Amino acid sequence: MSEDGQKVGSRGGNITIRQAEIDDLAAIFHLGEKVFTSQEFSNLYRTWDAYEVTTFFNQESENLIVADDDGFLAGFAIGTTIEKARSAWSYGHLVWLGVDPDYSRSGVGSLLFDRFKKLMKKQGVRMLMVDTQADNEPAIQFFRKKGFVNPTEHVYLTMQL
Repeated sequence: MSEDGQKVGSRGGNITIRQAEIDDLAAIFHLGEKVFTSQEFSNLYRTWDAYEVTTFFNQESENLIVADDDGFLAGFAIGTTIEKARSAWSYGHLVWLGVDPDYSRSGVGSLLFDRFKKLMKKQGVRMLMVDTQADNEPAIQFFRKKGFVNPTEHVYLTMQL
């Protein structure tokens, strides 16, 4: 059960935020395909694939968490920690945060983010980073509400071959 026992989502169940298990990987991938579409988020769509999920699971499974609504995957968060040479700081990067559209604006994203933030603090992270497309206003607003500041635009170029 979520730490605050919050009931959220369209199914009315109790959301459990937990570490992902191997049996969750297919559901995570397919939810990512559902959320990161080429029509809505072309850059996210281009970089989302099964290897993202399996690589993070194999390398940093402790940083891959899911929102479980009585056996239904309501969302996921995937991240990493970064150690920099000649720096006393370690950094966290929330690479992916996906929530099933049926749970949009239900609190699932906040539950996932809050748990991810706790994981990063426990691992000694001093600065957390996140990125999204410049036109993804819902994500930008969400992360601002969570305390992120100093948005910087990033230019992403493509070339057809």
